[in-house]
Amino acid sequence: MRRTPARRQRGAMAVEFGVSAFLFLMALLGAMEVGRLLWTWNAAAEATRLGARLAAVCGRNDSDIKTRMIERLPALKKSQISLAYTNPGDVAACNDVNCRFVRVELQGHTHALLVPLPSGGISIKLPTFSTTLPREVFNSANNPACSS
Repeated sequence: MRRTPARRQRGAMAVEFGVSAFLFLMALLGAMEVGRLLWTWNAAAEATRLGARLAAVCGRNDSDIKTRMIERLPALKKSQISLAYTNPGDVAACNDVNCRFVRVELQGHTHALLVPLPSGGISIKLPTFSTTLPREVFNSANNPACSS
C-alpha cells in the first residue's frame, strides 16, 4: 500500500473543519430562527387572548385594550387588531345591555427573519388569530385592568 506524504495532507483538516463548522452554524442559526418564529406565534396567540379577556370586562372599545395587546407583541400595529361585539345570530344591534360575545382578531402580522438569505429579506405571514369570549360586565369602574 502506498502512503501519501504528510506534506500533501497539510490543510485537509482545516478544510474539513471549515465545512463541518459551516454546516453546524447554519443548523444552529436555523434552529434560532424557528425558535423566534414560535415565540412570535405564541405571543400573538397570548395577545389575542388577553385582548378578549380585557374586552369582556372593560368598557366597550376601551382604548387600553389594543395598547395592552401591543405590550405582549411590540411588533403589532393597532390596525392589525379588530374588536367585535356580537349577539348570537346578530338578532339585534349590540349595545352595553344586550351584547353577548366579544371577538378579538389579529390579522396581517408578518414575522421578519433576522438571518439574511440570498433571496433577500424573507417575511413569514402569520395566520389570523381570533378569540371569542362571552361578555361579562362592560364596566371599567373600579377595574384596575381597564383605563376608563
